Amino acid sequence: MVGRKRFSFVECFLMIGFIIFSILVLYPFWQTLVLSFSDPNQASSLGPNLWPEKWIPDAYQFVFGYGDIMKAYANTIARTLSGTFLIIVFTMLAAYPLSKKDLPYRNTITIFFLIAMFFSGGIIPDYLLVKNLGLLDTRWALILPTAVNVFYIIIMRNYFMTIDKGIEESAFMDGANYFTILIKIILPLSKPVIATIALWAAVFHWNEWFHALVYIQDDSKTVLQMIVRDMLTAMDLSQSANAAAIGGGGGSSENLMLSNVRAATVMISIGPIVLVYPFVQKYFIKGIMIGSLKG
Repeated sequence: MVGRKRFSFVECFLMIGFIIFSILVLYPFWQTLVLSFSDPNQASSLGPNLWPEKWIPDAYQFVFGYGDIMKAYANTIARTLSGTFLIIVFTMLAAYPLSKKDLPYRNTITIFFLIAMFFSGGIIPDYLLVKNLGLLDTRWALILPTAVNVFYIIIMRNYFMTIDKGIEESAFMDGANYFTILIKIILPLSKPVIATIALWAAVFHWNEWFHALVYIQDDSKTVLQMIVRDMLTAMDLSQSANAAAIGGGGGSSENLMLSNVRAATVMISIGPIVLVYPFVQKYFIKGIMIGSLKG
């Protein structure tokens, strides 16, 4: 028929393949969501569960009722936002000068950065440095030690090198300085690489818990991942993980199992990152590809 597009065998094969791949990717996420709301009988049954027999929110009540988890949630959000902002700022301030081929000792500085990326002092020197700077048991201990990432600097530097130099030359002729060019010209043209690095930094700060374990003693300053870790560790694991009812939290023990709680903690932990990713996904591939090619 006129006006109706016919799909070739290859196109149909690719469409079916992408549909199957999407199902395989989404199924574990959906299965975890279903498990977090399932009753004990369904949670302990073998085989796939595509829909809860009864929506029971006891696992989420238990998690949100455990300790001061809401304070830790707020600390994690604050850490992620501030840490991501500092990483973006320091990365731009380091990458922009390194993208200039006429920068004195440019290669030497780049090699110095690369050495710092491949070799580090280790945990003990890091701890002593944080302690001597007076950052121990402060929120800055979770942000400042990771504010500079050489890998991000290299990626952003390579992206800046792909921008047409004629734009900067025109701005110089109009009386702009380097800082003005960076803020008003380079940054608007660098949304893909900025979004890419921001996503990496946000995921790192959201999931990172080891620095909180080492540097933080005050429970009011801890982060969500530490609370989740302590909660799962404190549960009685001597019984079967899929048959033991859990009590002592915000939910009723008769409708709560360890597997339910684990599924609920996964959903709570990854929720904000999953919500943010679709907004930066369109920049992600372009930013990483262009930033990794230019030498």
